[in-house]
Amino acid sequence: MKIPRRQALVGLGTAAMLPLTAGAQTSSKANANVRPIRIAVMHFAHETVTFLPYDTTTDDFIYEGSPARGEALLGSQPTGYIGGFVTVAREYANVELVGIESPLGSKKGSGSGWITKDAFDHFLNKMIEDLKAQGHFDGAYLSLHGAMGVRDVAKPEAEIARRVREVIGPKAFMVGTFDPHGNEDAEFLRYSNLAFTIKYYPHYDGYLQGERAARTLIRCIRGQYKPVSATRKPPILTPSVLQWTGVSPWMDLVQRALTWEAREPDVYVNFYYGFAFADAVDAGMCFQVMANGNPELAAHIADDMAGTAWRMRADLLYHTKVYHHAEGVRVAKEAMQKGQGPLVLADHSDRTGAATWLLQQIIDQKLSNTLIGTIADEDAINTLRKKGVKVGDPFDMEIGGRIDVSAGKPVRVKGTVNTVSGGVNRGGRGAANSQLWVSVQFGDGNVVIISPYLVQIVEPRSFLQLGIDPDKFKAFAIKSRVHFHRGFTDSGYCKAFFIVEPDQPFVGTVRLEALDYKHLPRGKFYPYDQALTFAVKGPGKLTDYPGRDGTTE
Repeated sequence: MKIPRRQALVGLGTAAMLPLTAGAQTSSKANANVRPIRIAVMHFAHETVTFLPYDTTTDDFIYEGSPARGEALLGSQPTGYIGGFVTVAREYANVELVGIESPLGSKKGSGSGWITKDAFDHFLNKMIEDLKAQGHFDGAYLSLHGAMGVRDVAKPEAEIARRVREVIGPKAFMVGTFDPHGNEDAEFLRYSNLAFTIKYYPHYDGYLQGERAARTLIRCIRGQYKPVSATRKPPILTPSVLQWTGVSPWMDLVQRALTWEAREPDVYVNFYYGFAFADAVDAGMCFQVMANGNPELAAHIADDMAGTAWRMRADLLYHTKVYHHAEGVRVAKEAMQKGQGPLVLADHSDRTGAATWLLQQIIDQKLSNTLIGTIADEDAINTLRKKGVKVGDPFDMEIGGRIDVSAGKPVRVKGTVNTVSGGVNRGGRGAANSQLWVSVQFGDGNVVIISPYLVQIVEPRSFLQLGIDPDKFKAFAIKSRVHFHRGFTDSGYCKAFFIVEPDQPFVGTVRLEALDYKHLPRGKFYPYDQALTFAVKGPGKLTDYPGRDGTTE
């Protein structure tokens, strides 16, 4: 499959580093006379795959450097939301930021099941205790995700905001930043004044949204912005792999949001694609619009965005070609024989990191010059550690599989240890020396990387951290849904890509009808109820549709 022609903006990876607007670059002399303000900074973000057969516990959030508070928290995401927020906030005079004790994320990343209520309560209670102990605040910033799933807590992010609001009081202002895969509705904005969401997938603009959050929060505190909001939820449910914003139709919705922001001063449009692999009551697509004291404008734009998405619903669902593993490897092999490499086989549905279906097809179909990154197998890593594994050692082990039925059976690999390393940079915190990653050369120029946990490789240069030169390979078999486009196709590094998944409708595949939803009424969403109606009268004017529960506040 050829990569579709790009219509998106060039250079999105550097968009977050653009100079600040003139409003933020006020002179030191002018700022010196403004009253001091204090802002609490907190972080509690998790993308929860609730269909995985294991829970995420308190221990999963505790590791070297996590939880963090003070400067350790404020410096924990130098290129992400918090980095953008801190940088801009500190350009204002008389603004004090206080890092509240917060978990930085779970060890399992996006390969995590339900968060236990004990774990959620443990960390949220710690945050609230520290918030109370730090005294009065004029504002609060919550770095969140939006698709957190907690047992017995229907809407975790809204609950975090509610608890924080109880402490900071009704006169303080609050803002949150979110991943576009959040499952959100109007509830969070009952307690928070503002929310800002990444627009692009791959996620290029986290830093930029952090900048926006800081600038607008400070304007609110100083009486320059009077936030009102409108929320709309068109009943559309889509798997993550279909949501690439580098091409139409998803790119078109992002561009429409950007156009509204460009044409209407002080308007911000949040586009939540939704995260279908969390069995949450508020899952699915959502639009939030914020305006400066103009509720009618916010409502009009929210209606326009929701109506536009509904008219595009078929294209949103059916524009992406997804192959089963055997067919995908066959077509990729043919493309390589025609000189179309390097190319990507994106095993998008693997939510454990241990799945071996693609590896088995690469072996069975004798694919050559392929780098497989990665197969997650903590037991294999521990065994190799005990053996004192070294480069050049013979290798003959079964790897992967076992974790659950979606991971498949372990696959025997015979070859030679190619590299032994500490792993790739993870979450901006660097590769820990205590980690062990091993790569094995086998077959006709193939290399498989064994890691202790699920990894989405998004940049070819990540392999250099393992001592592997990506330029030596004609194909990359990676565990990634859309983020791989950032380094492999948006950059022009690879000539083609193929989205692949197992024959069976496991969790993570595009076949959401096979998932056993208990909280989300899947049948009330398109495409699972083709009879849904959505009445639109006039250009962009929305009158009614199922799921219109948003309010203007």
